[in-house]
Amino acid sequence: MVKPVITVVGSFAVGMTLRTVRMPVFGETLIGSDFDMGPGGKGSNQAVATARLGAESYFAGIIGEDKLGEIATDLYRAEGVDTRYLKKTPEMATGVGFIILNQAGQNGIILDMSANKLMDAAFVDTAEAQIARSDIVMSVLEIPVAAAARAMEVGRRHGVRTLLNPAPAAPLDDSVLKNIDYLTPNETELRILQGLAPDDPTPTPELAKRLQARGVKTLIVTMGEQGALVMDGGDEFYVPGISVEVVDTTGAGDAFNAGLAIALAEGKTLREAVQYAACTGALACTKLGVIPALATRAAADELYNKYFAS
Repeated sequence: MVKPVITVVGSFAVGMTLRTVRMPVFGETLIGSDFDMGPGGKGSNQAVATARLGAESYFAGIIGEDKLGEIATDLYRAEGVDTRYLKKTPEMATGVGFIILNQAGQNGIILDMSANKLMDAAFVDTAEAQIARSDIVMSVLEIPVAAAARAMEVGRRHGVRTLLNPAPAAPLDDSVLKNIDYLTPNETELRILQGLAPDDPTPTPELAKRLQARGVKTLIVTMGEQGALVMDGGDEFYVPGISVEVVDTTGAGDAFNAGLAIALAEGKTLREAVQYAACTGALACTKLGVIPALATRAAADELYNKYFAS
């Protein structure tokens, strides 16, 4: 099988994870455990995940000329991610994220995206030829909206399918939404994208219809263990979630998006692709840390065949 070509225009940050019994309040010191430091950033995670699932994966991003940046280059070398569009800058440090996990595996994250903030439309344009030869171009919102929007615009211009994982969410103009083939918010992000409070009580299906009406071709709302709501033109359906023993949910969304991209690029139907994404997302919850938990192709195929193959 010819490998699908997937280009990710996105973020890299070093994640520092610590497990505690609960979130501390300001002024309080808690004893933690299971400290882990390693590569992260939603765009980077998705590039590694697609490579591990069998894609010819390209990553376009910006890191600092520092020790933390070396974690990125070491990772991409080990995982087979092409870095010809990865820029090193002396202007800012490599991005960093601090992740606190509770005993149930739920997390809270604080980010300083640092060098990622230097990404703009002009930077994305340097990768236009690569985007044009891709099966799918992916992006996230840990980079400036202008950069993510240009990745979608360039993909659309060249007839390449575009996938935006709008995390962390920010309101997007209709001019951006119209260039997105697949938009994958979770339920909180679905609300923020429309300028609403993260806990707005409006039912998710109603909000999904409102957002899709603004120009998104296919909207996939992820809902954790409950699965995903899919709206594609006039078609609407749910894909069930997969129950696993949750260790750490960090990176599950990145794994979901990578699985979705791989499946679509390899010719699966939309329903099958979301089912495959549910498998890769679930597997990412079963180990501590993002990179160790990203699925191999064999593991993802095995889980998909167990739950969804006819």
